[in-house]
Amino acid sequence: MCFNFRIKKVKHLKVKDGKILVAISGGADSVALLCALLEQGPPPVAALHCNFQLRGEESERDEQFVVSLCKKLNVPLYIKRFDTLEYAQQKGISIEMAARELRYEWFEEQREELHADYIAVAHHREDQAETIILNLLRGTGIRGLVGMRAENGYIIRPLLSVSKQEILEYLKGIGQDFVTDSTNLERDALRNRIRLDLIPMLQSFNPQAVEHIAETAHRIAEALPYYLKGIKNSNDITPATLHEQLREYGFNAAQEQNIMAHIQGQPGAIFESQTHRLLRNRNGFILKNKEETELPPVLYGQIIEVEDALGFIKESNLLPEYAYIDADKVKFPLTLRHPKTGDRFHPFGMKQGTRLISDFLTDQKLSIFDKQSQWLVCSEDNIIWVKGLRIDHHYRVTEKTHRILILS
Repeated sequence: MCFNFRIKKVKHLKVKDGKILVAISGGADSVALLCALLEQGPPPVAALHCNFQLRGEESERDEQFVVSLCKKLNVPLYIKRFDTLEYAQQKGISIEMAARELRYEWFEEQREELHADYIAVAHHREDQAETIILNLLRGTGIRGLVGMRAENGYIIRPLLSVSKQEILEYLKGIGQDFVTDSTNLERDALRNRIRLDLIPMLQSFNPQAVEHIAETAHRIAEALPYYLKGIKNSNDITPATLHEQLREYGFNAAQEQNIMAHIQGQPGAIFESQTHRLLRNRNGFILKNKEETELPPVLYGQIIEVEDALGFIKESNLLPEYAYIDADKVKFPLTLRHPKTGDRFHPFGMKQGTRLISDFLTDQKLSIFDKQSQWLVCSEDNIIWVKGLRIDHHYRVTEKTHRILILS
């Protein structure tokens, strides 16, 4: 009864509709995935095999096994050979990381070329537990405790809730053989030591250790969107949620602690990683990519002659993206620039005197980033328009105006 249930669990996978490519190495997991998909549908469009040329004759054996299997199952097969060692040396990365980069880059190329929706990979429950333990040993946040996702973009993992034993019993039940990667039995890689040594030790304490780790990861994955949802106010940010939001932007643990120390502080503090700047704003934080470049806007101008300037203004539908200026008070050409320290102007409507541009922009509740990117329209050295916000009072349209310069 238990045997039949396990076969059924592998055969009846929850797979989204769409065109699927299957990654197949020839090992038990990927062979079981291919067979299960062929049994239950939708049948895969093709199988993809990577030969990383790292194990000599064994790599060639795996490739030939996959060729024979796909021919027997009538599944189109695409094979890619990689010089993995040379790629790793050029990139200065580990063999494992090189193989991963090469594999998924080629997968995406094939997915686009074959117009497929998903690529199915054969990670199972033990792989999930290994990943989470590996993340814990290296130090991780909430997302690291989620491990691998059953669906991550175009990558799907239909076997993620299935155990290795269930996969082996399924293959035995359908009489399907497979090949074994001998490097999986070597203890030089940390993941292998986790698989061969640590997990068996955990199972000696609790035979269901792997299942419980995987189930916990699943529950965290379901709760994560609600945990992170709507965290905009600084009062809602915790060290854990801050880490999750900054983990992709190069901020280290010491910086995160410093940021947390400023949660209740005055706005204006800026923190920088190699790629991003983080501003402590009034009610939260603003993140900006350092590589973002802002092109200056194109300034359009039109001069119209009027008899009743104030009447024209009164009847016009004034919008903030337009400025109405007394054309005879302007000296051309006009220039565009960002604010500089000490810039002043006389905001339209203010009775007398001038204001610092920086103070005016603060009154408009602009962040430091927005202040730095604010555009000013100038006539010679005089600011005539703080773009989108206010013109200078001196250049306003009056009853004496005969020509109006409309800027946008």
